[in-house]
Amino acid sequence: MEFEIRKIRSPQGRRKLTREREEYFRLMDQGFSSMEACRIVGINYRTGKRWRNGSAPNKAKKKGAPPVRRPAVPPSGVSRYLREDERIHIADRVREKASIREIARELGRAPSTISREIRRNRHPTNGQYRPHAAQARADARRPRPKPSKIGQNPELRAYIQEHLHKRWSPEQIVQSLRRSFPERAEMHVCHETIYQALYVQGCGELRRELAKALRTGRAMRKPRRLAQQRQPRYSAPMVMISERPAEADDRAVPGHWEGDCIVGKNGSSAIGTLVERTTRYVMLVHLPIDRSAKRMRDALVEIMAILPAHLKRSLTWDQGSEMGRHHEFSVAADMPVYFCDPASPWQRGSNENTNGLLRQYFPKGTDLSVHTGDQLDAVAAELNSRPRKTLNWDTPAQRLSRLLAAALESEAS
Repeated sequence: MEFEIRKIRSPQGRRKLTREREEYFRLMDQGFSSMEACRIVGINYRTGKRWRNGSAPNKAKKKGAPPVRRPAVPPSGVSRYLREDERIHIADRVREKASIREIARELGRAPSTISREIRRNRHPTNGQYRPHAAQARADARRPRPKPSKIGQNPELRAYIQEHLHKRWSPEQIVQSLRRSFPERAEMHVCHETIYQALYVQGCGELRRELAKALRTGRAMRKPRRLAQQRQPRYSAPMVMISERPAEADDRAVPGHWEGDCIVGKNGSSAIGTLVERTTRYVMLVHLPIDRSAKRMRDALVEIMAILPAHLKRSLTWDQGSEMGRHHEFSVAADMPVYFCDPASPWQRGSNENTNGLLRQYFPKGTDLSVHTGDQLDAVAAELNSRPRKTLNWDTPAQRLSRLLAAALESEAS
């Protein structure tokens, strides 16, 4: 194309690039995306955005300039969407019994585009492909926004709202819908549809207060931030995660745990969290007074004492000060401790995910010392009874019970 690579790349000012502007709008009228049109013309995507929407000539002014009018150029060439003349050609060739690939080759389209066009826009009763009716159906489907499944189906909306109140994630709800209503397509949605119903202002499919039941509790999406730096290494020798047995990495062998703390208001209260890597089983450590190294050591020794030996293969922690007596814990619990690299929370991914789940029950900035050990056990039991995608929608409790049953059978034999 003539403007595929611009010959002159130097700045040309606000009123220059006339031919490039006309070519950009011609491509947009053909159905190209703005990003693709900018690439073909050879301009920055911000320039294309400014041409489409207009911009303020002076940043101090509050009102922007009116959008630039697109030139009335009839669409030609290959467009993102099929044109009516292409649909007429498809209809003629279908009547002549031409193959899908042959039609696609003649139009310069992908075979899947032709196949999908015929399948979606043919007559619903007799199956004939009529080009003008197909064009009308395509035009009717194109306008946005479209009515949502959730907004049109009260039964689906009630099911989603009920499970959001139970603190299920949208993806868990989606999989439960598919298992509960396998033959009813109107009850199947993707998890992004649920997020859109919650986040997009003015949709109204789901009540706005239900956003508080999501993991983050946010009513708007938020970009991820850089991780904060971890505490410095201890003076006592540490064994780093690079020396952890390889069997822990692929999660095939149970008994390898990840641990951390969630901290309460002003850092004065905390709850220890433990996650088994294979089953994602959660245990919570009660720390009613503080999270000093001594109290953490004693609490971990106590909670690990309830586990059988084959489920105490290793513990992976970050470099927080609460593990200052890790060597004493290793001796008392007969369980090696491995430490993550600084500022590397992804090395304990299961535990970080669990901490996010727990913030639904223990929000940031609250006093965690008011929760009793029984309350922590109840929260852990609720998490362990949730279906998990990574477990093929089994629950952590089910996976752990199978491991324990298998161990008992092997001992008996």
